[in-house]
Amino acid sequence: MKKIGIFLFIILLIGLLLYPVTQTKEEEKNGVEIEETQLNGLVLKTSENKITIQDENNIIYTFETTPKDIAVGDSITLKYEGTLNKNQEYQTIEITSLKKQEEPLKLNPNDMFGSYYDVAEEKLATMNLSEKIAQLLLVRYPDTKEQEITKQYQFGGYVFFAKDFKGKNKEQVQTMIQNLQNVSKIPLLTAVDEEGGTVVRISSNPLLRKEKFASSQELYQEGGFERIKEDTIEKSKLLKELGINLNLAPVVDVSENPDDYMYKRSFGQNTELTSTYAETVINSSKGLGVSYTLKHFPGYGNNTDTHNDVSIDDRSLNSILEKDLPPFASGIEAGSEAVLVSHNLVSAIDEENIASLSPSIHNLLRNELSFSGIVITDDLAMGAVENTETSCVNAILAGNDLLIVTDYKTCFNAINVAVQSNKIPEELIDKLATRVLAWKYSKGLLE
Repeated sequence: MKKIGIFLFIILLIGLLLYPVTQTKEEEKNGVEIEETQLNGLVLKTSENKITIQDENNIIYTFETTPKDIAVGDSITLKYEGTLNKNQEYQTIEITSLKKQEEPLKLNPNDMFGSYYDVAEEKLATMNLSEKIAQLLLVRYPDTKEQEITKQYQFGGYVFFAKDFKGKNKEQVQTMIQNLQNVSKIPLLTAVDEEGGTVVRISSNPLLRKEKFASSQELYQEGGFERIKEDTIEKSKLLKELGINLNLAPVVDVSENPDDYMYKRSFGQNTELTSTYAETVINSSKGLGVSYTLKHFPGYGNNTDTHNDVSIDDRSLNSILEKDLPPFASGIEAGSEAVLVSHNLVSAIDEENIASLSPSIHNLLRNELSFSGIVITDDLAMGAVENTETSCVNAILAGNDLLIVTDYKTCFNAINVAVQSNKIPEELIDKLATRVLAWKYSKGLLE
């Protein structure tokens, strides 16, 4: 009897020892013991079985879930199990809960221009919806009625081309730009593509500079990176003197093949030297009153001209990460305020959307390179963009801050209609306009 008691005790003890292990395994299998993670975001889209949100770091996620009682424009807290792939839009992890928040999602104060968000929000409170939308448009300078158009729309800024400077001396250019600023409630971004070499909007006019600015390849051959630095300083001073405050350069695409479409506009060297070039230009431009823009993210490679049609980039993701992203990373680390996204279709990242309209491409920029500055589309009038109306709406939802447009009426109206119909949340327009205004405060355009 005593032996039986001891035997039963041993069985009971073994059972007690094994129970927690078995229970824990079963609980882990059912997801009970897996730690939940919380994510706050602004709802961009909803459907019967999907929800798309943008978090405070401007990363966009689409989850498969049923968003009950959640609407576009809501700020929500989402809990999930598993690990997010922050470089991609579409996620496969399990959502455990969705909860609407009473307070709107706050912009990240650690962003590049985060210290100006408070004053930018104060300015935003004085603006109507039309004025907010207009701040997101960087418009090709019109041929006629430029002051009238500026006064009516109050755009975020203008992009000037060589024809706009042709035959004008410095004083005439200064007057042209000042006349625009005089009728603008909020100071304009004034932009050009002054890359040097084949793309010279200003120095193509001998009245503004006796010779065209040399290409980055020519400068490097003349005097290495010291010559690049000297050129950037001279270029910045001239642009500033004329009233230009944004240069849509440098081109930091890696191209070593003279047969590539982008070769002549590129630095023409390998990834390491192109990275040093990007860093040199950004560092040299600081404190001179002109912002510079790294382009064309995520790297143009050997792709064809997107001015005429869609160019499909079929390189591997590893190739892009290792060869093309480092120059952007170097420029961003040096303090680049803006990055311009191309119209290439990068199949390894997004098989459906061209880069400028792809949330996944923007996620790569925001997450992989930790960029919190201003993201600008390439010109939405280019041949790679099929429909201006649809593209302008999708560009806003993809994660861009500024849209370069020629057909400003169509673009403005499309965004306005999308907001009115709740296809674009007005809260997103507020967020983007705040970021653009904060950039202008940081540049000293707004006081």
